[in-house]
Amino acid sequence: MEHREPALRAILLGASNLKASLSPLISGVRRKAGGPVEVLAACGHGRSYGTWSRFLFVRRLPGIEGCGLWQELDRRPPRRTLALVTDVGNDLVYGVSAEAIAGWVEACLDRLVRQEAEIVLTLLPLPRLEKLSAWQVRLAVSLLFPGRPAPWPGLLARARELDGRLRRIGREHGARIVEPEASWYGADPIHLRRSVRRQVWDDVLSLGLPEAALRSQMAVRPRIPSFGAAELRLFGAVLRTPQPAVHLPDGTSVALY
Repeated sequence: MEHREPALRAILLGASNLKASLSPLISGVRRKAGGPVEVLAACGHGRSYGTWSRFLFVRRLPGIEGCGLWQELDRRPPRRTLALVTDVGNDLVYGVSAEAIAGWVEACLDRLVRQEAEIVLTLLPLPRLEKLSAWQVRLAVSLLFPGRPAPWPGLLARARELDGRLRRIGREHGARIVEPEASWYGADPIHLRRSVRRQVWDDVLSLGLPEAALRSQMAVRPRIPSFGAAELRLFGAVLRTPQPAVHLPDGTSVALY
């Protein structure tokens, strides 16, 4: 395996949208970097920014703000860094206040600023949420967050409040703020339509470089293990995985938290 110095560090924070697109997104970041990338990612279906969260009553992951990614980042030498902060909103369904969620996100942004990272912050999909009726919200929440209540319009009001707070802290931290478009979503109001995922992330992270720019070994997409995070709980048992969990031939590494 060839060992090359990473051209870029990518810190990727999010939930299910990020998890579903992680492999092609990393490939896009490698195109942007023009070489191997050092990836640190904290994502997963139902992921919370501040507390342990579960998925299908089976898998639990720690909150992003308190996970091991930050300790590992402090141990690594400075490097040109691109950071994506996305999928902020699951915690609203968990009953967390907009103020608390914004506080968790702000703590993450504070750390990214200390790394002199180029930060991209995506807002909530309010253009799509604004079009939903109460019964559509209840149906979506029952499918995506089983067992969670979805009071409407209270949930929408808190989403609007969180949106405003994210805009403020994003500006204060020098982040590039991305407003999702309603057309990115279908019947599922919070997950990107499969057909637009690659284009959306290319636009969000300005990855629009031709695929031909890749050497053959860089064209290999990473295979992301389903349960490869540094720490998780599966059926109540604690699992720990040494990081990075993924190594590619060009020297790209992917650490999962």
